[in-house]
Amino acid sequence: MLTQAPKGTQDMLPKDSHRWHKIEDTMRRICATAGYREIRTPVFEHTELFQRGVGDTTDVVQKEMYTFTDKGNRSITLKPEGTAGAVRAMIEAHLYAEPLPQKMYYVSCPVFRYEKPQSGRLREHHQLGVEVFGAKDASVDAEIIRLAMDVLEGNGVHGLTLHINSIGCPECRSKYNEALKAFLEPKLEGMCETCKGRFTRNPMRILDCKEAKCKSLVQGAPAMLDMLCEECAEHFELLKKYLSVFNINYEVDKGIVRGLDYYTKTVFEIITKTPDGGELTVCGGGRYDGLVAQLGGPEMAGIGFGMGVERILMVQDMLGIAAQTPNLVDAFVVTMGLEARLVGEKLVRDLRLFGVKSDLDHCARSMKAQFKYADKLGARVVAVLAGDELERGIVKIRNMETHEEKEVLLSEAVSSIKQGVY
Repeated sequence: MLTQAPKGTQDMLPKDSHRWHKIEDTMRRICATAGYREIRTPVFEHTELFQRGVGDTTDVVQKEMYTFTDKGNRSITLKPEGTAGAVRAMIEAHLYAEPLPQKMYYVSCPVFRYEKPQSGRLREHHQLGVEVFGAKDASVDAEIIRLAMDVLEGNGVHGLTLHINSIGCPECRSKYNEALKAFLEPKLEGMCETCKGRFTRNPMRILDCKEAKCKSLVQGAPAMLDMLCEECAEHFELLKKYLSVFNINYEVDKGIVRGLDYYTKTVFEIITKTPDGGELTVCGGGRYDGLVAQLGGPEMAGIGFGMGVERILMVQDMLGIAAQTPNLVDAFVVTMGLEARLVGEKLVRDLRLFGVKSDLDHCARSMKAQFKYADKLGARVVAVLAGDELERGIVKIRNMETHEEKEVLLSEAVSSIKQGVY
């Protein structure tokens, strides 16, 4: 067990790190162009934050959270999603008093959920996401959807379909809940125990149940979209207009409710086709206009999305997409003997100071073996320091692609190697 990762987790190995960097760099670049700044919140928070924010009727809170009591007898939970922590940080730092909207993003945010591990869904995974506070207009709904699609397309995930819905505000949802309960009550005995408990507290959560018998029984249930108040209906129609401005095709999907209690009005999912003809959700999000106040802040609109890094990597693998593997080094210094190694260490240091990825042998290999190793590292240039060259104060430089060699003064080695590399 000591040499096996816990169930539902996986390592990011050095050979794959460039793929993660490409996804993260794409997220940073696209968000920066729209005025978003990065936020990082703790891996764990007080359990009450998620109970109040995510909702105690959700599967996340009821079944999936990693919760423990710390040495101070406090209930602590590893964060199961990114939004609640971002809201808490915004309130604690009084960011609501700064110019609005507050636009922020996070990259590779670790998220923990105790659920059955499956393809693209792990007990520890990492999310990319954005959160916007203080913007009520549907223009920001469309903006973050466009950002999400740009991030996915920037990582080679194309053929995306946007599904949108509105789940209303507390005013129209209370009326909807009554209609939904009237529909569900005759079917309640056939539902799972979890859904029976949701019936009184939050009947809409029943629509999100993954149990086959419950999914069957809710077929034909009334749709929230058909019972929106005037304000929510206008917001949804305006969203459609903004999506058209952004050239985003969409499908209205009355079945989307999302799995967290804090959502209001706009909810959405972005779906891609898999090579076998199936569909895979690669991003989800929506509005949470009441969450800031619910967690102790002022009345303030909010909206965001999240997408899993591991899910993007999985889709890339399905589609045969891979970021180009970078060379580990551009220049390699071959040495023979202690005196040459000392000079070589300084040369490598000088090259690195000038931004040249460079290295030398640390395993006492022969010169022939050092050349082979340099080739495996992808070095474009090899600089040779051995007895004869060292005595004459010169360095022999070889182009590893053309095999051309030249001799330069040691004092000119850095500039010559830079020219050979770039």
